[in-house]
Amino acid sequence: MPGWKAGLAAVAALLIGAAVVALAFRRAEPPARCAPGMVALGPRCCGEGQRLDDAGRCAGAPRRCSAGLTVTAAGCVAPNAAVRIAAGTLRLGPSDWEAQGIVDPRAVFVPAFSLDAFEITEQRYAACVEAGACAPLPLRGEPGVPVTGVTLAESARYCAFAGGALPSRDQLAFAAAGDSGRRYPWGDTGAVCRRAAFGLRAGPCGWGATGPELAGSRPDGAAVLPGGRVFDLAGNVAEWAAPDALDGEFSETHGGSWTDGAAAALRTWNRRLVPVSTRAPDLGFRCVYPP
Repeated sequence: MPGWKAGLAAVAALLIGAAVVALAFRRAEPPARCAPGMVALGPRCCGEGQRLDDAGRCAGAPRRCSAGLTVTAAGCVAPNAAVRIAAGTLRLGPSDWEAQGIVDPRAVFVPAFSLDAFEITEQRYAACVEAGACAPLPLRGEPGVPVTGVTLAESARYCAFAGGALPSRDQLAFAAAGDSGRRYPWGDTGAVCRRAAFGLRAGPCGWGATGPELAGSRPDGAAVLPGGRVFDLAGNVAEWAAPDALDGEFSETHGGSWTDGAAAALRTWNRRLVPVSTRAPDLGFRCVYPP
């Protein structure tokens, strides 16, 4: 082989080797989960310019936040916004083989309603406490994260203060699944770390998290509806639904949370039945309003 051909072959081999090494490094990195405007710090996605403090909170004033969030001196915070959802038919179960034996296939007409675009944050809940309408709770001290450790009754009390009520299970499921019966709020495939805050305690999207992410920090996973986008209908915190019976001892929670490690928890049909007195670090809520 002429010398110049041997030289080209050697260069080509080096380039191929470098590409293989680079690919291996990329696959060894933590899965991509943070939206533009956010940076990965430990298991969290914080605003650009923030730091992670000893309590696992995004601290300091951010320079930038993900799309939809507001930059404040205290961090990235979701605005107070509601999205109108037109009337339609909720179809659950029949198109998803993983729902077989778990969900009773049904079709239910859901009248129009408006729903909080974001989970209720510590900032919003603290305003209710300050007004004397809500019970004080131990908060994480990060205004943009969803409030957690709240019972069904406390959640309903906040929603009444805000002029609304807790959503029904059908309203939450319809907002996530839409008329087409989507498997996830964003579509039928792609349960990945950049779309939902899940698997943050023991993988696959992070390790060692002690609480939820900032509400709305995964805009790629929002449900895109004619009236606007609804964030975190899958992952971050599971959400209370109003019980079917006024005096029921149990009620449903929807959406999965940051503690769940399996994508099945994010399905639009997934639910858990828990005591109404439950307080959990992965359980929060949002409110529904007249259309």
